[in-house]
Amino acid sequence: MFPLRLSLCALGTVLLAACASTPVPTAVVAPNANLVAQGIPPVPQSLADAIGRYNDFRGHAFADWHPTQREMLVLHRKAGANTVQLFRVASPLAEGEQLTDGADPVGRASYEPRNGRYAVFERASGGNEVAQLYRLPLGQPGAQPVLLTSPDERHAMNTWLRKSGQLVYTAVPIDRTAQGGTRSKITTTLWLMDPEKPEGRRKLAELDGGGWTASRPSPDERLVTLTRYLSANESQIWLLDLASGTTRQLAPAAGSQEAKATYAAAGWSPDGRALWITSDRAGEFRELMKLDLASGRIDRVSSHIPWDVSGVTLTEDGSRLAAQFNVDGRDELHFFDTATGTEAPAPAALPAGNVGSASYHRARGDLAFSVSNAQGPGQIYSLDNDGKVQQWTRAAAPAGVDTSGFSEQKIVRWKSFDGTTISGLLTPPPKKFSGKRPVLIAIHGGPESQASVGFLGRNAYFVQELGMALIQPNVRGSSGYGKSFLAMDNGFKREDSVKDIGALLDWIATQPDLDASRVLVTGGSYGGYMTLAVSTTYADRIAGAIDVVGISHFVTFLNNTESYRRDLRRVEYGDERDAAMKAHLDKISPLTNAARIKKPLFVIQGKNDPRVPYTEAEQIVAKVREGGTPVWYLRAENEGHGFQKKENQDFQFYATVLFMQQTVLKK
Repeated sequence: MFPLRLSLCALGTVLLAACASTPVPTAVVAPNANLVAQGIPPVPQSLADAIGRYNDFRGHAFADWHPTQREMLVLHRKAGANTVQLFRVASPLAEGEQLTDGADPVGRASYEPRNGRYAVFERASGGNEVAQLYRLPLGQPGAQPVLLTSPDERHAMNTWLRKSGQLVYTAVPIDRTAQGGTRSKITTTLWLMDPEKPEGRRKLAELDGGGWTASRPSPDERLVTLTRYLSANESQIWLLDLASGTTRQLAPAAGSQEAKATYAAAGWSPDGRALWITSDRAGEFRELMKLDLASGRIDRVSSHIPWDVSGVTLTEDGSRLAAQFNVDGRDELHFFDTATGTEAPAPAALPAGNVGSASYHRARGDLAFSVSNAQGPGQIYSLDNDGKVQQWTRAAAPAGVDTSGFSEQKIVRWKSFDGTTISGLLTPPPKKFSGKRPVLIAIHGGPESQASVGFLGRNAYFVQELGMALIQPNVRGSSGYGKSFLAMDNGFKREDSVKDIGALLDWIATQPDLDASRVLVTGGSYGGYMTLAVSTTYADRIAGAIDVVGISHFVTFLNNTESYRRDLRRVEYGDERDAAMKAHLDKISPLTNAARIKKPLFVIQGKNDPRVPYTEAEQIVAKVREGGTPVWYLRAENEGHGFQKKENQDFQFYATVLFMQQTVLKK
């Protein structure tokens, strides 16, 4: 970095000669003790000071309504804090009362369902995703969370039995508790527990596989619906008898010869005779449907909406239903009369943006929902029975940053190599930036995820301050565009999604305001694989790449990912136990083709990642360095599948901007 000279040098001729040959380095931001940084140049403090104001956008996520009172639990990171914690909001726009604190973020949380005397929440350690359940007494200042579960298994809250106040949850064993550190067989155990008497928990069922979750019990609380996830294109609904522990497959009907489809339970009718479900059995998109339990008949309810249902909530009396639909990457609310199955008009007062979650209050019928947009992160609102909207939380922006002028995302489309239309979100830089602009291609993970509209957070700095154009492509295999599109990258078709990025590079070259010679590609998880694959396939067409927790070799990934995920991933990527598939996976893996990576590479990884183990990062870093290509490597010892702690995110951000300066922003 540029040296500075001590102001002391001007004080006298005796010091002057010594000072002239003794430069003092620019102040730098050192990585914290949990970060391992290799090959990354010193980050100037001046850079951190210039961009640091983009590090502190803070929104809210809805967690749960109080069962009787008009108050809610939300997830939020307060000013100066390092992680997201649990807060109680007593009324609209009231200051949140912080309920938890700690080095690790809180995940899901819920009130005890009878009178809200305590809350139960999930929290994992160091990004390992081995979530544990805790009970937190409320109304008792200084009360500490009580651990309810065994650290040797990963747990998930599923649903409450509201009459008895008991919690249904799942437990799945993890590899570090297995002999040899891996498991050939995975099971999911469903438990019923009174969180105030966890020692009395009762095993409900032990089921094969790791894709089971329980949802809302029947009105008489004798049955619970189970969803069995087999792949992005196949799932099932089962019923569990809580007294006997017996299960039976409900949809598709056992032995059915119908084509594979997705099914998920969404709620019961008040009389317990029917289920609201979502399924794509009738076409390309997941529709809202109603399943009659006696006859097995399934009626389509939302066939007039050609988009996927992404969430459903019902009032306690079952008279009203709100469903979220993913409309070209933007979730919007639709309302239905459950008696007739017809759609009701949406209130005109709903705020604009992407809906993140929605839930009806059990006692009052108010609908809580969160919204984000280009101008801010998640904010929570409520909608009452009269159509009145109230804001409950207000997002925080750092001093000196006016988000009202942040660029809106727009949808762009291009033709791929085989004529398939691919779409993405383009966020253009402000008009103050002239000339052809450098481009950042940011590829989502999953691969069954989707780039959706909403707040960019600190990534808005790239657009608003650096003048980069951000493109978030939804390559084949992305969700939201029909089940056929979702399956277009499976198995032997994996490289077709990489070719979609090649077609995007062609499209960029035709745009008068985009600079095809200054393209940077990045992505996380599967998007990290895509980033590495683009680096090997189109090395001459990019200026650099940033791989975040990415897969570098499919066979080593499948061998080393946590066992409870392995079979689910084999459906998507291919089964490496098949000789032909193993050879194909080896052939297309970035590690095999690492010699083709000729442009600078930045690799970011969490040491405790159970999904994409850190060895995926280490092996690509070593291999690319062997070829002489410059590689930056940042590893966090206290993180998993992506950084969740602000201090680690901050340094990653500073280093990312520095990498951009040395690749696509060079003068």
